[in-house]
Amino acid sequence: MQFKDLFQKKRKYATVPTTERTVNRGGDGGEILPEEKPRREIPEGLMNKCPKCGTIQFTKELDKNLKVCTACGYHFKLSAVERIQMMMDEGRFFEYDSEMMSEDPLEFPDYVGKYRKAVEATGMNDAVITGEGTIGGFPVVVAVMSFDFMGGSLGSVVGEKVTLAVEYAIQKNYPLIIFSTSGGARMQESILSLMQMAKTSAALAQLNEQGGLFISVITDPTFGGVTASYAMLGDYIIAEPGAAFGFTGRRVIEQTIRQKLPDTFQTAEFNLQHGQVDMVVQRKEMKSTLTRLLDLHVVKGDLAHGR
Repeated sequence: MQFKDLFQKKRKYATVPTTERTVNRGGDGGEILPEEKPRREIPEGLMNKCPKCGTIQFTKELDKNLKVCTACGYHFKLSAVERIQMMMDEGRFFEYDSEMMSEDPLEFPDYVGKYRKAVEATGMNDAVITGEGTIGGFPVVVAVMSFDFMGGSLGSVVGEKVTLAVEYAIQKNYPLIIFSTSGGARMQESILSLMQMAKTSAALAQLNEQGGLFISVITDPTFGGVTASYAMLGDYIIAEPGAAFGFTGRRVIEQTIRQKLPDTFQTAEFNLQHGQVDMVVQRKEMKSTLTRLLDLHVVKGDLAHGR
């Protein structure tokens, strides 16, 4: 896959009216009418509004800050391609299993149409991209999920690609890093989706038996089957600031226990206080943090010789 191709989308424009002036078109005591002025065309996507604090900032400035709000520190969601470009050395990445696509095994109504729309909208074949590259000079196998593909749902293809990534890490003796974001199991694949929880977990157990390193990075949001499987099985579990994650959503829990939960419930910071994650790391510090962890566990010479 050529990642640059995913960004070559047709530019859209938004029409923004200029300030109107009033003119007297009827002489003394005549009717006051607004003067017609040409409307100015401004490219859509030029500005972004922070969903947390409401600050409006230029998209280019936001991109320079790794899509983190300069006013409040809110971490905007990233696509899988954007995260790969940020985390991998020089943005270089060799992708695995790029041709793998779902075939609607249960013939679920409207699934094929929704799936094709997601493919067209994202340029991805499913909700995860897997492959290898280097971070801080250390070769790694990575799996990066994308919430914009059907909510990052865990289906058969996602489970298979993650499992294969684990097996590649075992074969190559490379550390494994998974960046998770998901709304949970893919309902259109029913029990086949739920089976991916066991399959990925079993593969990670084999990696652990081989003494391999697995770093799980949780991003906003991560729920359901992904949280209940590989997202919480890392030797290190890291979360981005403000990332919401858990098994069941806040509303369902409140309705079940009939109690009001804290405003910070299921945030990265709340889970850190309750021992569910090892650290909360700012996006601009994520790559250096991963590099330090890799340096603690990996000998570059051994990796170079496949040991």
